[in-house]
Amino acid sequence: MPSSSCPASGVRVEPGMVEAAMGLRAMRVTVTNCGKGVYRLKGYPKLRVLDERREPLDVQILEGPEPVTTMDDPGPHPVSLKRGEEAHTVLVWRNTVTDTTTTAVSGTYLEVTPAPGTRPGTVTPEGGIDLGNTGRIGTTAWQRSPADDADPSRPTAPAPSTPAS
Repeated sequence: MPSSSCPASGVRVEPGMVEAAMGLRAMRVTVTNCGKGVYRLKGYPKLRVLDERREPLDVQILEGPEPVTTMDDPGPHPVSLKRGEEAHTVLVWRNTVTDTTTTAVSGTYLEVTPAPGTRPGTVTPEGGIDLGNTGRIGTTAWQRSPADDADPSRPTAPAPSTPAS
């Protein structure tokens, strides 16, 4: 549920539900321009997966959803948001354990910097970010969210197609 407060940055960062199926996770992250001016995005968000003490974990951040999975990615393009408008990115990862001698990575928080030079927002994904021991998370480029995305019956992230290994 969207928050009514607007941080000093003028942009609110909010996580969607984590969709989980057979080890594949997908989560939409939405930014809402709640400031006074136009907010500009281009490309991919900068992400940091944080542990319970908010310390960064050693995780590979991929610009694009591959090799985690195959799904649509609009690629880097300018997105301008007027006050009240939203954009989103979809994050994908797998809870895959391929080596039982390696500790699985599990984050509690996700720090999202929407664009270079902007302040990050920290979100707490429900269920955490359980990366197994693959240690990688992919993200789509920012894209404008259609006005009907507010419909709660819509899924929070598009369904990925053919799984990648």
